[in-house]
Amino acid sequence: MRKYLLAATLLVLATSVAAAQQLDLGAIGKADGTTVGYLIQMFGLLTVLSVAPGLLIMVTSFTRFVIAFSILRAGIGLQSTPANLILISLSLFMTFYVMAPTFDQAWNTGVKPLMDNQITQAEAFEKISDPFRTFMLHNVRDKDFDLFADLARERGQTVSRDTVDLRILVPAFMISEIRRGFEIGFLIVLPFLVIDLIVATITMAMGMMMLPPTVVSLPFKILFFVLI
Repeated sequence: MRKYLLAATLLVLATSVAAAQQLDLGAIGKADGTTVGYLIQMFGLLTVLSVAPGLLIMVTSFTRFVIAFSILRAGIGLQSTPANLILISLSLFMTFYVMAPTFDQAWNTGVKPLMDNQITQAEAFEKISDPFRTFMLHNVRDKDFDLFADLARERGQTVSRDTVDLRILVPAFMISEIRRGFEIGFLIVLPFLVIDLIVATITMAMGMMMLPPTVVSLPFKILFFVLI
């Protein structure tokens, strides 16, 4: 957990330092190739920092958790409880729990050596992305992977599962996660649907047509969720 807090602190500090810097436009106009290259690297770093949360969502199991929890809330019949912030936070920490071995490997092989100036940025990117690539390859559906691989082959690209480009693997993995999230959500919401049907049948048989079945079934669905 300290590693994740350290990484978050470094991201905040890097962003704050970058925002506090003032660029000398005159110096940029007279800059040589080295200075221009440095500015391009800084621009790329700030761009990566700005999209880092989205990148983490794309290559982790966060998608399936947030979909499953959202369907669970809808299946119970609650519109705003738990709040979206709670669902997202729970999905985030569940993702950290599931992805802990991947995060540890990426930290030990890529982030830590880069901070110690033992490897270059290009080498660090490869070592950081390798654990996530392995995780995605183990969890992507073959059908989704083949779909994007065939689209890439139509453009003349050579696609191999061992050395697949992230531009092909990431969208295939995300589609697989969305599908898996809906599959989990279906299994979760099915018992609540049965409760709704039973309550609706009983209320109709008793002639209570003006009483919404969802109002009666809500306590039973909450009780069922608590008991399991």
